[in-house]
Amino acid sequence: MALIMKYIDSMHHYMDKFGDSRTKDWPLMSSPLPTLALCLGYVYLVKVLGPRLMENRKPFQLKNTLIVYNFVQVVFSAWLFYEIGVSGWLTGHYNFRCQPVDYSNHPKTLRMVHACWWYYFSKFTEFFDTFFFVLRKKSSQVSTLHVIHHGCMPMSVWFGVKFTPGGHSTFFGLLNTFVHIVMYTYYLFTALGPQFQKYLWWKKYLTALQMVQFVLIMVHAFQLLFIDCNYPKAFVWWIGMHAVMFFFLFNEFYQSTYKAQKLKRDAARKREAELLLQKQNGGGHLAANGTTNGSITSGNGTVSNGTTLVGNGTGNKAADYYVRGDVPAEIELTQRSTTTTRAVQ
Repeated sequence: MALIMKYIDSMHHYMDKFGDSRTKDWPLMSSPLPTLALCLGYVYLVKVLGPRLMENRKPFQLKNTLIVYNFVQVVFSAWLFYEIGVSGWLTGHYNFRCQPVDYSNHPKTLRMVHACWWYYFSKFTEFFDTFFFVLRKKSSQVSTLHVIHHGCMPMSVWFGVKFTPGGHSTFFGLLNTFVHIVMYTYYLFTALGPQFQKYLWWKKYLTALQMVQFVLIMVHAFQLLFIDCNYPKAFVWWIGMHAVMFFFLFNEFYQSTYKAQKLKRDAARKREAELLLQKQNGGGHLAANGTTNGSITSGNGTVSNGTTLVGNGTGNKAADYYVRGDVPAEIELTQRSTTTTRAVQ
């Protein structure tokens, strides 16, 4: 225990010595431990405690809550994008190739420092994305990617606000807040109801936009490894490797979700085409002996007691169900079972 306390004291001494004096007394900035505790608590809540508490409860609907929450997040993200932009990146005063951290107390510099802290704070508000999934029992949405992304971000951003609030690394925040404007707009339309579904055809492009974001962050960060810039190389690696990790995680999600859906659609079309071909080639042939009593023969041209092999003269209905999707599969299978029984009789 004494060794642990000694380590914590050493860590605090390091933080006080090398941390930014402008942010050291701000909420949650004196030590990384509160942020770490909140991140670990989040993971435990959404993966263990929350599902356990909701196990025998009906899911909450939360429609109005989700509408308000997503609208607030759109506004909050837009405000952060504006603040980060007008404090540097959209003014022409920030250099996209190399932007050292300004540790002065200039008003515009302090505006960027405050924007960095609010961006850090926004990572905690995004925890509610997952809390709402748990309350609505949308367990498939609480994926490993989702939890890692939301659980890591506050801790990742904390180091930036503590040591380098401003400068090169804030490009990450600029891109990320823009993506979140688009993302929460999508969630807002989803929460508004089915009548807005026709406007959400661009869902898969949202994931692609997120991956493009991480590629731009990688390029922007790692370029400092090849040029002389007064910016900490440790943060170049920190930001760049985070972008690499999230790019591959989001790419895996994209491949498993949208590529798999495309394969399923292709397989379904192929199956429908085969069934349609069977319908055209195999159904409704008259018996070879010239019988015209409306009896339908089996595939080998024989008639079973002058009755139809498929009940009520509907020999091709099964194929119709498959091709057009007229009835649910379980009804179609029931009809198949009845048909088979009648044919045997």
